[in-house]
Amino acid sequence: MRRGGLKIRVLIGLAIVAFAFFKKCNNKTLNPYTQRVQNINMTSDQEIAIGLQSAPEMAQQHGGLYPDQKLQSYIDMVGNKLVNSSMAKETPYKYDFHLLADPNTINAFALPGGQIFITYALLSKLENEDQVAGVLGHEIGHVLGRHSAERIAEHDFWKTISTGASVGADAGGIVNSIGQNVLLGNGRDDELESDKLGVLFMINSGYNPTEMIGVMKILKAAAGPNRTPEFQSTHPDPENRIEKIKEAIREYSQ
Repeated sequence: MRRGGLKIRVLIGLAIVAFAFFKKCNNKTLNPYTQRVQNINMTSDQEIAIGLQSAPEMAQQHGGLYPDQKLQSYIDMVGNKLVNSSMAKETPYKYDFHLLADPNTINAFALPGGQIFITYALLSKLENEDQVAGVLGHEIGHVLGRHSAERIAEHDFWKTISTGASVGADAGGIVNSIGQNVLLGNGRDDELESDKLGVLFMINSGYNPTEMIGVMKILKAAAGPNRTPEFQSTHPDPENRIEKIKEAIREYSQ
């Protein structure tokens, strides 16, 4: 390639990278509930809309909703108790709790805006109501922490940076790899923040926060000896989470 053409490519690449950083700086938002500055490029109403739109598909992927209204009412009761006793009640989000029929996948997750799911497989492993509260409190923490919205914005940022690097220096693959590692690390931070918020919600609602440690032990046992190493996973190792949970219990019990 001619030198002039290469120079133009570099300039275009730098312009794309500069645009990505400019956009990220303008997306800085202070989360009033966690006091953390985040890179978010959507409104709370948009988060709610995404969650409501995605909820039916997520339920379908896990075999639909569990066909027992009594158990569903139990999940609603625990979830709403956590919301109404905490700052989650002050957020613009509308929290809905869904018990999924999936009998095999031990999981719980939250969509942006307040749609929260727990599989029957996980519920059947939990030993008491406090542990159910620990799982749901953790997922409420994801919503209140706006973690999905933050990850979407971060993904868009690294995607744009990768494009700029590809145009300017054929280095898109390297930048994309760096971005993936950053996103993995951020994902682990999200889990720890949600654990801490979950402890606070449990205490505020009158639940025993030490039962969240029991949840971690259940998750560790379910993952088995072949679980993904922490450095390759968006979730911290359960043992590390237990230590952070103990710290949060000490902090909020003073």
